[in-house]
This record gives sequence, C-alpha cells and structure tokens, in this order.
Amino acid sequence: MSDREPRLAVFLDYENLAIGARENLRRPFDFGNVADAMAERGRVVARFAYADWSYFEEDRRRLTRHNVELIELPQKMGASRKNAADIKMAVDAIEMAFEREFVTTFVICTGDSDFTPLVQKLRALDKQVIGVGVRGSTSALLPPACDEFLFYDRLVGDIEPDEKPDRSVAEPADDVPVEPADADPVIVIQTLVGLLRSSDGPVRASSLKRAILRKDPTFSEVDYGTRGFGELLRRLQGDGLVELEGRGDPEVSLPSGGSAAGAFALLATVAAERKGGIQLSGAKTAMRKHDPDFSERRLGYGSFLQFCRDAAANGAVSLEADGDGYLLRPST
Repeated sequence: MSDREPRLAVFLDYENLAIGARENLRRPFDFGNVADAMAERGRVVARFAYADWSYFEEDRRRLTRHNVELIELPQKMGASRKNAADIKMAVDAIEMAFEREFVTTFVICTGDSDFTPLVQKLRALDKQVIGVGVRGSTSALLPPACDEFLFYDRLVGDIEPDEKPDRSVAEPADDVPVEPADADPVIVIQTLVGLLRSSDGPVRASSLKRAILRKDPTFSEVDYGTRGFGELLRRLQGDGLVELEGRGDPEVSLPSGGSAAGAFALLATVAAERKGGIQLSGAKTAMRKHDPDFSERRLGYGSFLQFCRDAAANGAVSLEADGDGYLLRPST
C-alpha cells in the first residue's frame, strides 16, 4: 500500500440527503453509490452519519450494512434536531482534522450551505474536501467551496450522459440549486492552454484534471457523454483538439500548429486585407478561407470575441467598438 494513498473520512448529514433523494429523485438514499465513488478516490477509514434515527428506521439498517457509524441525535423539547446534527457533525470533523493527521480527505455529504464555513476551515487546515449532495437540494454556495463536488444524481445515473443542461442563468442566487455543467468541454482546452503557458514541463492528464476541478469543483465527465477523464481526452483527441502521448497518465498537449501566435498573425492578415479593417462578424469566415481548420476552441478560447480580445492585448490587431459590433484593424 502506498504511503501516499489518500485516507478519507466520510460525514453524512443524513436528513438532508434522505429528504433530498426522496423529494428530487423519488427514491431512498443509497450510501452504496457514495461508497463506490469514494473507493475510487482512496481508502475510507471512517464513516459517520448524523440523524434522529427514529425517523429513519429502514435507512439505519442499510447504513449498518455499509459499516457506517450512526450518531444518534434525538429531538429534544424546544430544540432543533437539524441544528443539533449540523453542530455535532462540524465539531466531530474539526476534532478529527486535529487528532488524526493521517486523514487527508474529508467527504462532507450534504447540500446545506451552513456547512460552507466547515469546508473552508478544513481546507485552511490543508485537508482536501469532497462534497456530495443531491442536485435539487444543494445550495449554490457549497460546491465552489470544495475541492471536488459530486452530485448524488450522477452517482445513481439519473442524469443521462448526452443531456445538454441549460446554463442560461449566469449567477445562481445564494440557495438556488446548482445547475448542471455546460456540455461543451471548452474548460478542458482553456485549462490545458493555461497549464502549458505556466508549466516548464509536460502536462499530465492527472494534473489537468486537478486543475479543472480547482476551476469548477462540479466538473464531471458524465456531463460530456463519457465515463472517465481518459475517455473524454481520447474523444477530444479524435476531434483534433488535443494530442495524447503515452499510456496510463498520458501527456496532454495542443495539436501541432495549434499556436495562438500563429492564429494572431492570421487574424492580423485578414484585418489588413480590407481597407479600413474587417468587422468581427466576418473575421472568422475570412480566417477559415486561409485556414479551414481554424478553431478558437482549439486554442482554449470560449468564444471568437475572447480570442480577438486576446489578440488585441498581444498587439496583433486593434479592436474597436463600431456601432453594435466590433471592428478589427491591423495594429499600428
């Protein structure tokens, strides 16, 4: 066994999970799905679930079969069972962080934003934090605080791989459930470009995945129609967006010729071809007449406008507002 193998401690805010699964998925919460996902991430050394178990008699039997330690929090007269569970779970997690240094990863299973300070404190103590929650009952505040956040819906297969979720709302309100990730994997290319610019050596697939999760803890290959990150990279390689070298943990790079500098030069060329410059709306078509394979996505840009702004920032062209659009001119 490797000394570097992550040691995980799992804490379940069981009432939040059970109610969330029942109301949003119309099924009981099954810890087995969480246990399988955690087994892929390291060695689980502790499992705790917090609730007033008189409300979850059948659930306690299922959890016992998975060797989960049940923390009993009976409701007291005039007291809130919910607050008691939250406080006890937070205190136990912090106590473990100080007393058991070998625990490297805390798995906080809840969708309640009240646990955000706990997540932030654990990360400040140099612990990795994985969150798990039911999508429909997970606050938008919680996933960004974690190193990784898994939606329980994905673990049970309720979200079809080829769904293309709607991300039309730019910023969710504090406690509005988080929407699924964008089905266009541009985040992979953008992150790869950033790593290639800042790294002196090759970028490995594992490093790329970790960097993506730092940007978006809710990132999941399932949203892109693939079962794993390696499969997603191979699909992107087939689309000509990345190149892979080696097996196991391959090196990931941009395709040969996928240079931003070369694309900036081509943009400058098409801007100079027309007297007075070229409208942004026609610039991409003009570039593809020179290079049919041009794609700003291949260079890590989410939009052509973003690519043009970066070209202007690098002095290749000037970008000027022109009525309702933009005008590209050769840089002077």
